[in-house]
Amino acid sequence: MKKIAFQTFGCKLNFAETSQISRQFTDNGFEITDFKEDADVYVINTCTVTSIAEKKCKTAIRSAINRNPNAKIAVVGCFSQLKSEELSQIEGVDIILGNTEKHRLINYVINEDTKHVKGCSWCDVKEIAKTDEFVPSFSSDDRTRSFLKIQDGCDYFCTYCAIPMARGRSRSDSIENIVKSAEQIAAKGLKEVILTGVNIGDFGKHCDHNFLDLIKELDKVEGIERYRISSIEPDLLNNDIINFAATSQKFLPHFHIPLQAGTNKILKLMKRKYVRELFAERVISIKALLPDCCIAADVITGFPGESDDDFMDAYHFIESLPLSYLHVFTYSERPDTIAINLADKVPVHIRRERSKKLQELSDTKKEEFYMQNTGLTKKVLFESDVKHNNIYGFTDNYIRVKTAYDPLLINKVCDIKLLSLDKEGVFDVEFI
Repeated sequence: MKKIAFQTFGCKLNFAETSQISRQFTDNGFEITDFKEDADVYVINTCTVTSIAEKKCKTAIRSAINRNPNAKIAVVGCFSQLKSEELSQIEGVDIILGNTEKHRLINYVINEDTKHVKGCSWCDVKEIAKTDEFVPSFSSDDRTRSFLKIQDGCDYFCTYCAIPMARGRSRSDSIENIVKSAEQIAAKGLKEVILTGVNIGDFGKHCDHNFLDLIKELDKVEGIERYRISSIEPDLLNNDIINFAATSQKFLPHFHIPLQAGTNKILKLMKRKYVRELFAERVISIKALLPDCCIAADVITGFPGESDDDFMDAYHFIESLPLSYLHVFTYSERPDTIAINLADKVPVHIRRERSKKLQELSDTKKEEFYMQNTGLTKKVLFESDVKHNNIYGFTDNYIRVKTAYDPLLINKVCDIKLLSLDKEGVFDVEFI
């Protein structure tokens, strides 16, 4: 039995696709092993959203080559889609496949005569990945939760982002097929599903259905107790979706909404499809219906043209909102995006200073959110990870908790009371 190891970088969508690919290999007699162990095949599913992500991918490639020089090394995903020629210069890489071809990886791996294969799907970074194919995927590696891919690609073309080139145009599966995937996940005993994609609010754009239609049908699937909506654009998160989530017993009080910039000036330069007032309206609407809801926001700082006054205006705008925490990104130039040619570049050291300031604001908001929830009763799904003889889980509104390890708690939803935070920011709980 041959051993294969996977390393995944980037978004939840990548993790869903890696899991789908890995099942093809186990169905064909391969044994999955840890990426740090000796294997016959190493697969690196890559990310290209920042230069740091690309460096991490290269490090993983070289570590696999060093671990077993005789292994077959396959590099797939966004980095491969956009920069296959660069990757082909790394001695020891055998297979390079972009997003539109990576689901066929097993066909390349089992061909023992194939060396230095490059899939036919990659493109120059200036082009859009050309495919209308939607490849269904869901993860099943975890014992409690699954990432379910419902959409792929993006039609937004924000000026800082290369993902539309790496992933292609927006497309999605049928509601019928996604419901079938959810039923398969339920049959495996997993209790929680995270809906994922590149731009999930765009679901059904080219069909006669939409995201609200989908979540209403998923709400009926027996066996799945919890759904989380991953990142959804504020212009696509309408009041109907918010109202449905507020009344559903399965869709959890947890939203991840990209803000990206806190001033309308920078939002316009980014070619985002909303103004900051709309973002604020969405956050306030959610909190009015779900006061304990966790709301996270993505923010990019150091974008070209962002003056000191712009940054402070954005800072105070974010500070004024009832957000639970931030995902802070330091602006990173992506080749051949529009933003790379914009004037008034922000020096890197200032970008980092601003990122640090926003991260500190995020820490403050998270602490406030946790304090507001102290003493409340919540439902927790306990997971299989164990540390210092404790078992961990997340509340419905995404607060991490722990209690003394009990294997019977794994994959069980329990009513608990949030007691107090430990030094790592995890709540101790009391069972109700």
